[in-house]
Amino acid sequence: AGTVIMNSETFRMVQDGSTAKGDAIGVARIAGIMAAKKVDSFIPLCHPLMISSVVIDFKFLDDGRSIGIEAKVACKGQTGVEMEALSAVSVAALTLYDMCKSVDKGIVISDIRLLQKSGGKSGIFVREQ
Repeated sequence: AGTVIMNSETFRMVQDGSTAKGDAIGVARIAGIMAAKKVDSFIPLCHPLMISSVVIDFKFLDDGRSIGIEAKVACKGQTGVEMEALSAVSVAALTLYDMCKSVDKGIVISDIRLLQKSGGKSGIFVREQ
């Protein structure tokens, strides 16, 4: 999960799909999915996985400035997919920045963190909120 914080005008543009580059949420979702599938090509020592699903959700938060991003990644293997999920959130957030930077260079990307995972040698992890 992660958060992208922007000014309220930019927030409205993203919400309305009216940024100069188009539908920022749609483009960010595709970028995040692509990132999850290609982690092994940009993070050293990550091995390629057969990803079975990637779902990226965006939530427009009530403060009128923040967009929450959450990625859920699954694979059929015995390994965890936390690097794939964290990369999906990171790249989706960076894509929102790229789509909006012409009107708001003060955008902040924050709180990228693992919420929960299962699989792999370390087993189950659930973040205590």
